Amino acid sequence: QVQFVESGGGLVQPGESLRLSCAASGSIFSDYAVGWYRQAPGKQKRDFVAGITTGGVPNYTESVKGRFTISRDNAEYTAYLQMNNLKPEDTAVYYCKRVGVQSDSWGQGTQVTVSS
Repeated sequence: QVQFVESGGGLVQPGESLRLSCAASGSIFSDYAVGWYRQAPGKQKRDFVAGITTGGVPNYTESVKGRFTISRDNAEYTAYLQMNNLKPEDTAVYYCKRVGVQSDSWGQGTQVTVSS
């Protein structure tokens, strides 16, 4: 069973930055792609935000391209999401998990609130 613990969220003003961390355990981290997802207030669904392959190739949803950067440190079993120029519509609970593995449980997530 792979487990993920997200951290780094907070309350920021529009235009500011945050760096989220995703610590993994329970499997060899370098063996799988990792994704960041978010659940906005009032929404049931978690939306894909960014993913990174085992080889370090990133991909992003259109709304965050140019603002967010995903990275991974395989030695530390950790993935990161650098979020710059945050907007109010980025407000959500952010989660990470393996890409394409439906059986993985969601972690607690980390709350990101962007408000003036």
